[in-house]
Amino acid sequence: MAKNTLTYEGCNYMRQRIILATLSGKSVKIKKIRARDDDPGLKEFEASFIRLVDKVTNGSKVVISETGTSLLYQPGILIGGKIEHDCNPQRGIGYFLEGVTNDQTDPSVDLIKLSTLPVLKRFLGTDEFLELKIVKRGAAPEGGGEILFTCPCRQKLRPLQYTDPGKIKRIRGVAWSVRVSPVTNNRIIESARSILNKFIPDIYIYTDHYKGSHSGKSPGYGLTLVAETLNGTFLTAEEIYRGGCVDSNNQALTALFMVLGQQDVSKVQIGELSPYMIQFLKHIRDFFQVMFKIETEKKTEENEDLQLGGDKLILTCVGVGYANVSKAIS
Repeated sequence: MAKNTLTYEGCNYMRQRIILATLSGKSVKIKKIRARDDDPGLKEFEASFIRLVDKVTNGSKVVISETGTSLLYQPGILIGGKIEHDCNPQRGIGYFLEGVTNDQTDPSVDLIKLSTLPVLKRFLGTDEFLELKIVKRGAAPEGGGEILFTCPCRQKLRPLQYTDPGKIKRIRGVAWSVRVSPVTNNRIIESARSILNKFIPDIYIYTDHYKGSHSGKSPGYGLTLVAETLNGTFLTAEEIYRGGCVDSNNQALTALFMVLGQQDVSKVQIGELSPYMIQFLKHIRDFFQVMFKIETEKKTEENEDLQLGGDKLILTCVGVGYANVSKAIS
């Protein structure tokens, strides 16, 4: 085993470890994966994720024990390009991007489209060719959904100074349904508006009903809401109470891009740290030797009057200057 191989135990946060190993070039060994469970070892959706990582890299090596309880991953070189992958329906599309486009466990395709893409745009500096298109919508448990995600290729990521989320100016949303009556969408919208109209007048919720071959394999319906601020911050659903410039679903993604950015200071305001984010910061320290400065934002009289929710945190770090070696400098 190489000297720079990092060793972990358990199945928790496996995606974090595999992704950070790929980006940092460090090998990772994960032991005791559900070793005491009745069904030990890797689950099918985890194996599917590893196959996806193998597709976007060249030269990666994966060694899995016979029982599936031990995994050694030696990363190759990221190659990108056009890739088609069949996601396991046990988990939503947010597990693989962050099969089933909408479920209760992982970020839905609508949530990623409404809140994650704007964060990505800030680091890329443009939204040209940045798109998440829903070709087919699939509900749990059978899935059957299909999405097309395109992202522009950049030589470097921009450092980000993003500490003022601004006031909420409007609420947008998507009421979706598959293999059920379209009337369901109207009932969802009426219920949502009856509550939201008490707080803000600028509300628009789109209906998105899929039928036929585009409606997946299972019936389902749901609602995704996003609040947009004057400064272009997007907070989804109940994330308004946390506040900050990014919601909890995008905290780890924001921290990762701050670390991978140019060798300059990045500073972002967020709400309360999620457990996933806390572990992600520990992994960033392991793989990139980068530590964040975290400080509580001082409250002003104006902020207290506005009732902006819980305490806000300011995350600051210096990027490692990660560059796309296959992208020519223009």
